[in-house]
Amino acid sequence: MIFEGIYTPVITPFSTDLLIDFDAFEIHIKYLLDSGVNGLMIGGTTGEYYVESLEERVELLKIARQVCGDNLQIIFGTGSINPVDSIELAKRGVECGADVLLVATPPYSLPTQYELAQHALSISEAAAGTPVMLYNYPDRMGVNMEAEFFDLVAQNTNICSIKESSGDINRMHMLMNDYPNIQVACGMDDQALEFFAWGAKSWVCAGSNFLPKEHQALYQACVIENNFEKGRRIMKAMMPLMSVLEQGGKFIQSVKHGVTIDGRFAGEMRKPMLALSDDEKRVMEDVVAELKVNVAAIIAEA
Repeated sequence: MIFEGIYTPVITPFSTDLLIDFDAFEIHIKYLLDSGVNGLMIGGTTGEYYVESLEERVELLKIARQVCGDNLQIIFGTGSINPVDSIELAKRGVECGADVLLVATPPYSLPTQYELAQHALSISEAAAGTPVMLYNYPDRMGVNMEAEFFDLVAQNTNICSIKESSGDINRMHMLMNDYPNIQVACGMDDQALEFFAWGAKSWVCAGSNFLPKEHQALYQACVIENNFEKGRRIMKAMMPLMSVLEQGGKFIQSVKHGVTIDGRFAGEMRKPMLALSDDEKRVMEDVVAELKVNVAAIIAEA
């Protein structure tokens, strides 16, 4: 399995009664398919998987697969506080057409590196040959995937990629240099330029839920054209959005409002998360509007 391009961790639209609006989800999936992104991540952090039942998560995968057919890679999240549920999700994901399984650290339990490796290998075994993308996000999970972990799992042929979201650029260096058989996907939006400079060819970016063309422009400049001068200019234009998303403390709410700005139904947040304030919405709207103008100007110069 080769990972190249823009992968969207898809939001989950909840109606006012906090049930999933599956029709709105289908419309959003069609939009992403038509936008030209390279893949979708169903059941990631941006999708609020942690407040969804296993059945809801599987149903979202089924809809995404039905809409996309074989036209997009679909990564299905198996994250859960309970590893038994992760194994069940892996099995259901394979049955329902996932191309890749996303394997994260079980939150709260703080496993050792050996325990974490056994967890990942167990899901890989349940995957029955379906490729696995690791997900390292210590700020949410409490544990980093360290060198000891990679030494234990790197030879497993199912485990072929990692979404690296630690924010520690030294980890990206370690992965690129010491574990070349594991493809590294950028999972920290404000470091995308650095990931591309080091040879990453994929970017899992929540902002592509509502700005796919602009995220594709950065990928095109850096990875396809190898034009990092242009890439730096696009990244500079995108940095205000990165600041809102990565540093504002309301990441998913901001992504959902971005979808709303773009004219599709993004819906409510399930608790404990609450919606943006009116002031926060206005900030997001101003940032998105300016970003579109600035990136379009850079693209037009070519």
